Amino acid sequence: QQGASFFGVQCIVVSIDAKRNSQSTYECVSHSGKVATGRDVVKWAQEVERLGAGEILLTSVEYDGSMMGYDIELIKLVTSAVSIPVIASGGAGNYEHMRQAIQEGKASAVAAASIFHFTEQTPLGAKKHLKQHGIQVRL
Repeated sequence: QQGASFFGVQCIVVSIDAKRNSQSTYECVSHSGKVATGRDVVKWAQEVERLGAGEILLTSVEYDGSMMGYDIELIKLVTSAVSIPVIASGGAGNYEHMRQAIQEGKASAVAAASIFHFTEQTPLGAKKHLKQHGIQVRL
């Protein structure tokens, strides 16, 4: 709360790593998904918003690096529970995955790495694809 008060909520981005637990619900994890925290991801997202977070960087550790697409269900759960922007992370393998995270998952933005390191796809190509699908981007 002090950081948000001093710098403004737009400067406070909270990173949440999540994965499904044995009850098939999403739980916050640490240490690259190896340590379960016992925290429900939706409740934690709401709490960090209440504490002054201006954005959430939401990473599905199960999908991270897979290039199989984002965890749309996880993204929807969090975006529907908070009013601050959510940046989806973990799983981008093509431009369509990015569109899905934004338009279907309601993410405000997407983060991606492997797609650009291990394929011929580019950030400019991603922006053009998103723009063609009615998503506002800076070119």
